[in-house]
Amino acid sequence: MQEARWILPAVVLIFVFFAVSFEEVKGQEKPGIVVGSKGFTEQLILGNMVALLMENNGFKVDRKVGLGGTVICHEAIVRGDLNVYVEYTGAALTTILKREVIGDPEQTYQAVKKDYEEKFKLTWLKPLGFKEPFGIVIRKEDADRLKITKISDLKPYAKNFVIGISIEFPARNSVFRLLAKEYDLKFKDQKPMDFGLVYKAIAEKQVDVTMANSTDGQISAFNLVVLEDDPRFFGLRFVPTYYAAPVVRMDLLEKAPQVADILNPLGGKISEGTMTSLNYTVDGKKQVAEDVAQEFLKNRNFIK
Repeated sequence: MQEARWILPAVVLIFVFFAVSFEEVKGQEKPGIVVGSKGFTEQLILGNMVALLMENNGFKVDRKVGLGGTVICHEAIVRGDLNVYVEYTGAALTTILKREVIGDPEQTYQAVKKDYEEKFKLTWLKPLGFKEPFGIVIRKEDADRLKITKISDLKPYAKNFVIGISIEFPARNSVFRLLAKEYDLKFKDQKPMDFGLVYKAIAEKQVDVTMANSTDGQISAFNLVVLEDDPRFFGLRFVPTYYAAPVVRMDLLEKAPQVADILNPLGGKISEGTMTSLNYTVDGKKQVAEDVAQEFLKNRNFIK
């Protein structure tokens, strides 16, 4: 009878032990992560960097890279279709938040971080290091022939030039209108188009001039040049400074706070020169974006 009296308590203890152990293991399970990106080369590289870092740390990752533009990616992460993607502070400030330009890059970063956390339950991790400077791009053959080195040099030729504009530009404080006014440029025509098509258009002479990211690898790949910004229009009064940083759903960080610890060490490690080189490796040398991202992370000892 004494043995029988001990059987039930022992069974209960064993059950409690295994139940607690199961809950501990369950609590340690890493959530699946959906990583997104916009559709152009730089974003494909950065999106794959984020995905590779998460996979290297034991997370199951679903890649949704190449989704589209700023608004598409933003709506996707707000809905919960994405958990993380790399965004630019300038695009967030003017396209998503509809706010006026802030000249100081650190103030811009703090402003979008605060608003994103309050309005969207999204947070910004550390900036990756490079600035995304916009500039005016022209075919090198035209620049050499007409001796155009600065944006102001375009003035006498603008009446014969068609400018190609990314469809996101009109949403950014009417940048094109402000640019034309600042430099007194009266172009023959303007053609709004998807960001991914502007280089093809200028290479095929559908347009003569375009506004583009100065770090884009396609600038070298298509034998284009970035004109000097003599009055420093870009990055000052009208166009905000674009720093890139991972944007993450706050509910993901509540479940897996280590996500920030995994991604934040990448902060400050990608210079403008490095980003330009990575972009060119894809656009000019025709390597795969994921492979380029993986090689960079391995060379910098971020992954094995």
